[in-house]
Amino acid sequence: MSTTDTTPAKGTGLAFGYVTTLFFAWGFVTSLIDPLIAAVRRVFELSLAEAMLTASAWFIAYGVASLPAAWVLSRLGYSKAIIAALATMVLGCLIVPVATIADWYPGVLIALFVIASGVTLLQVAANPLSAALGSQRTAAFRLTFSQAFNSLGTTLGPIIGSTILLTGGVFTAGAVVTAATRGDSLRSIDFAFLAVGAFFAVVAFFIWTARKRITEAAAGSPIEVVSPLVAFKSRWAVFGALAIFIYVGSEVAIGGLLIPFLTQADILGIPEANAGHMVGLYWGGAMVGRFIGSALLTKVRAGVLLTVCTVAAALLAVTVTQTTGTTAAYAALGIGLFNSIMFPTIFTLTLERSSAPASATSGLLVFGIIGGAILPWIAGRIADGAGSVTPAFIVPVVGYVALTVFAVACIRSRGRGDVEARTAGH
Repeated sequence: MSTTDTTPAKGTGLAFGYVTTLFFAWGFVTSLIDPLIAAVRRVFELSLAEAMLTASAWFIAYGVASLPAAWVLSRLGYSKAIIAALATMVLGCLIVPVATIADWYPGVLIALFVIASGVTLLQVAANPLSAALGSQRTAAFRLTFSQAFNSLGTTLGPIIGSTILLTGGVFTAGAVVTAATRGDSLRSIDFAFLAVGAFFAVVAFFIWTARKRITEAAAGSPIEVVSPLVAFKSRWAVFGALAIFIYVGSEVAIGGLLIPFLTQADILGIPEANAGHMVGLYWGGAMVGRFIGSALLTKVRAGVLLTVCTVAAALLAVTVTQTTGTTAAYAALGIGLFNSIMFPTIFTLTLERSSAPASATSGLLVFGIIGGAILPWIAGRIADGAGSVTPAFIVPVVGYVALTVFAVACIRSRGRGDVEARTAGH
């Protein structure tokens, strides 16, 4: 009998619940980037490409921190690495008010980089931990289920964030950008990130109290002390990292474009705060899709479901570029539903096929998230050059077509999870 099919260690279910809380936490703070792009664009009077640097500062941290994070995880273990990640995130939140008091936009970017560095370590630890807390045959289900709570955080983030960041100050109806209105909006940014920092501190305490239970539950899945660079020797690890690069870049580009897109006169022509609230529908679609997807993945091969979702997302993105009004608006928002299972499915499909150790593969996959730093900026440049946000959606169109290639390749190959599923069926 395979060791992956043995009875889970006592406390595994509760430990999985603790880990799932982390997915919510980083989803919430990551989705604040969307309304923050609109806020800094108005407060600091930036072009869309310059405002998109908030996303770049956030996601470039994955490129810098992901590979060392895999080494840190192997040295500290799951519980200590998670607590260190949350402490780093709290530190970054404290840098935000220092930057806004100095009225220095690059300082905000530095703060976001620090927070995202903590999120990077958190993801490197939490993704394989979620997959490890149970049978490998159901790893895709568990990771997708955890990602559903990540989507709950990303759904609430834009709604709450837009209410705080995109109202009052420079966003008051008829207001002009003055020292007073800028000051009010900068204080709103401070409040949002200090509140998030307090939330991270509470989660860190919660995880600290549960550290022994998490360690015991994951005892059957020791972390291999290997260099993350080993993953570059695996063709599937590199292929998966490229897929993550494209997926995250496309998803983040859409999220960052939505507020200026929905406010366009030829789309909905609504205020920024209202558009920010509607962004919650984009991320909410991902949440609903992940709950549905977690159930479907118990019946449908992961590669097949991924192919269906990438094709549907590509068609919706094409619709956005070819239409206007409510059709274009809801086509853009609807992409979130099909984004839902992409990240966790790409992650687990790659882990099942990679010849490199899981910790090294995980580090390389998280490195791929740097796509969120590059593709949104490219989309912003396209929008600035065209004088309209609509043409920028060509970036996710190309991205989803490329992801379809990855999904089909997974169908044509067999991973360890596929072999176990076939064995269990006999």
